[in-house]
Amino acid sequence: MWFRQSIEVIPAVDVLGEGAVRLERGDYDSVVERAGEPVALAQRWVAGGAKRIHLVDLDGARSGRVRPELVRAIAALGVPVQASGGIRSVADARALLDAGADRVVVGTAAWPDPTPWFELGDALVLALDVRDGEVRTAGWTVGSGLRFEDALARSDGSRMLVTAIDRDGTLTGPDVELVRQAVDAGGRVLAAGGIRSVEDVAALADAGAEAAIVGRALLHGV
Repeated sequence: MWFRQSIEVIPAVDVLGEGAVRLERGDYDSVVERAGEPVALAQRWVAGGAKRIHLVDLDGARSGRVRPELVRAIAALGVPVQASGGIRSVADARALLDAGADRVVVGTAAWPDPTPWFELGDALVLALDVRDGEVRTAGWTVGSGLRFEDALARSDGSRMLVTAIDRDGTLTGPDVELVRQAVDAGGRVLAAGGIRSVEDVAALADAGAEAAIVGRALLHGV
């Protein structure tokens, strides 16, 4: 049911250490779910009908180090991998693409100026992780000083992953207006944060999102 919606539903596999987890509101000290071995979790979603995996290296997001071997292990399942966490240079991004990712999600290193990343073309997804109207970086732990609307203006039509941080991992529903704002600015938007049901996915589709990233709700089998 989840993977038969009017927009693409991409399951998230968030990795902390060697295990798959879900955090609440991006707080590394607030692990609300432990989901076992990452490749096994990804295999579960693929068996259920997922056509792409959203892979988040939480350690990399904080440390600025990528783990191509993690991408390689997920890509071996035979579905496209959207990889994020630790990308601080175009060389980092290309290392993950070479390891089997078809897209890379860049946040910390993209702001305030994402221009150098545009050379990645359609493999690029700009991360706009938003709290109180500000884009946050370094695994959501640091404020960038950049307002959401200013980041949108600098995105130049790139695909964007828009995450409402204060809803992420809470199962309280997505910030549809935040997504609509990004769509109205001309972006191709992947939406994340708070998604709890297929009805939420439908609301995001109505707002113009091209995909929804779903984590905790899938673990609960909602």
